[in-house]
Parts: sequence; C-alpha cells; structure tokens
Amino acid sequence: MAEPAHLSSDDIPLALHPLVYLEDGDEVTIGRRDTESYAIFPPDGAELVRRLQEGATPAQAADWYEHTYGERADVGDVVEALRELGFVRAEGEEQADPEPVRWQRLGRAVFSPAAWLCYGLAVAWAVVSVVRRPELLPSPQDLVFSHYYAVITLVLLVVAVPLIALHEIFHALAGRRLGIRSRTRMSYRFYFLVVETSLDGLAGVERRKRYLPILAGMVADTVLISLAVIVAGFTHGLTARLCLAVAFTTFIRVLWQFFLYLRTDVYVLITTVLGCVDLHTTSLRMLANRANRLLGRTDRLTDESLWHPVDRRVARWYSWLLPAGYALSLSTFLWGIGPVFLNMISASLDRFGAGHGATWVQLLDAAVFLVLTFAQIAIALWLAARERIRSRRARLHHVIA
Repeated sequence: MAEPAHLSSDDIPLALHPLVYLEDGDEVTIGRRDTESYAIFPPDGAELVRRLQEGATPAQAADWYEHTYGERADVGDVVEALRELGFVRAEGEEQADPEPVRWQRLGRAVFSPAAWLCYGLAVAWAVVSVVRRPELLPSPQDLVFSHYYAVITLVLLVVAVPLIALHEIFHALAGRRLGIRSRTRMSYRFYFLVVETSLDGLAGVERRKRYLPILAGMVADTVLISLAVIVAGFTHGLTARLCLAVAFTTFIRVLWQFFLYLRTDVYVLITTVLGCVDLHTTSLRMLANRANRLLGRTDRLTDESLWHPVDRRVARWYSWLLPAGYALSLSTFLWGIGPVFLNMISASLDRFGAGHGATWVQLLDAAVFLVLTFAQIAIALWLAARERIRSRRARLHHVIA
C-alpha cells in the first residue's frame, strides 16, 4: 500500500535486514551474516540502529536519542550509512535469510577434544624422534633430495598445493564450525606465491572465539611437520629425504607468519587481541612520520590525532616490528631457500657450458628446472604489479568520486 503523500521519509519506518550486534569495549560491531557486511558503531549509535530495527521511524529515533543523550542526532546520516552497508531492504526486496553454512560438523570434528589429543601426540612423538635422532631435524640441505633439479621443483610444487590447501582448509573449518563462510584467493608475500582465506564473518563473533580460526592454519602446519618427521624416522632413502624436504618447506611457511610487515596470521592475532582497527596502515604512517621528522620535512607529517586511539598506542612499538619483519624475511631467504636454489641454478647453467659433457637427460632437466624457477618469479612479479595497478586505480577512483 502506498504511503500518504504528506508523510516524509523521516516518518516512515525502515525495513532492515536481520542484523547481529557484538559489543566489544566501547564499540559495537553491527552486520549482516548473509553478506558479511559489518561496521563499527559507538554504543549510542548502535542503540539508535536498534530502535530503527525495532520499527521506530527516523523521527522517533531522533526524539528518543535527544531524550536519552541530551542532544539531537543526525539520523539522516545514520540511515544513509545503513543503506550503503546494505542493511536496508529496498522496496519490494524480501528479507534475506542466511543460507546454512556447509561443513560445520566436519569443522567441529577437526577441532574436537579427540582431535586435539591426536595433534598433541603427533607433535610430542616428532619432538622425541628429533631428540633421539638429530638428523631428523629438517634443514635446507633436505631440499636437494634428488640429482634431478626439475624433479625436485616439480615434486615440491605438486606437494605444496595440497599442503597449502590444508592450511587454508583448517582456517575455513575453524570458522565454519562457528557458522562463518570463507573465501580464498591467490596472492604473494615478498618472494612467494600464497593462498589466502578471508573470514570476514569473524567480525560478528566474540573476540575470544576468533583466536582458533586465526591460528588454525599454523596448527595444520605444525601437525604436518610432525607427521613428516615421524614418517621420515620410519623410512629410508628417497622417501625419508622427501619427507624432510616437505617438513622444511612447511616450516618456512610457518616463519612467513612472522613477517609482520604483511597482514599474516600472527598480525591478525595481535590486532584481534589488542582490539586494533587498522594497525598496519597506522604503523606505516607512524614510521613515515618518524622519517619525515628526521629529515625535517614537517610539511609531510600525517595528523596522528586522526588515527584510532588503540592503533596509535599499539603502533608506537608495533611499527618497529615492520622493518624487523623485512629483516626476518630476508634472513629466511638467505638461510633457507636462497643458497640451495642459487646453487641449483648455477649448477644447471654450468651444464650448458662448453666442455661439461652433460647428457641430454641432464640438459633437459636443467632446462625444465630453469623454466619452472623463473616462471614462479615472473608470476610473483605479475601478481605484485597487478595489485599495485588495482590499488592505484582504486585511489584514483576515490579522488574522482
């Protein structure tokens, strides 16, 4: 039925989708689980939204706010924000009902008490094995488990895919046991290709329940390393060497999480525990301010009062971890992956040298290895360039808008 013509929009109740409210200190997160759209409101703003969801018109909500807090709220801005977030149902749009999240039972089983007992026993067994036989401790030399470098590269690539997938599956299952959906995308970190799982729905659950979904990938990696070491202890020859190579590459992926110049699992954990909003950006800007002060470029300083107070407080010490993360990343490359693959590249190139006398099998192996190695580097550079281009386009679009 059409509304009477004399009624303004302030006198018509809003039709809102089902919303969830999560109080966390002096902030309230409001969002839709079906679209995973969330926003942070101050407590008084959240109460205003509750009134609107309960059927109050914008005018009635404004009157209630003025009576409760002693000042007039700009409800029009709040309504506009709710529309941009997709919280308001359009005319004729049906109320959205979240679809059931799949694999919840599997998620509960994977993180059940029985499962945790098995994980703990595997880790303990691996530790005891390494103590008794130090040669089972994975090292960079374990990567060279064959005289054919192309075979090493292909095997590690093929094995890495399911292992990386398992890391992300653990993230997803830890979230799905809470009814949270997930999305996965390919990206890069410094000099490695990675797969990332997005769990935006964590914003709508209690903070203490977010820790396991954040750390679940590292749990999977730790268990994988333990199982690989255990199998290596029971086998010999190529199988044992391959298990230790897998264990070492998985250990390198665990170290990635401490490259804190990126938004790694450890970074997400820190920001969740401390209640930060955008610690990464704040830390980068704080480092830039320090550099500009040292150089006397005060005109380039960013106004720190505009930053979220929690981010500003934590960034005072966290910002120093960004360069430390770069140092750790470079050290990991120089100690772990770098020397081994540089030696393999040098040996492969030597096979094409005059007078080497390499067989056609060795030449083919060298050629395939070099193509695979530089193809990975090219893909990483392409992803980095694509991300920069998208970032610049987004900034340009924002400026034009």
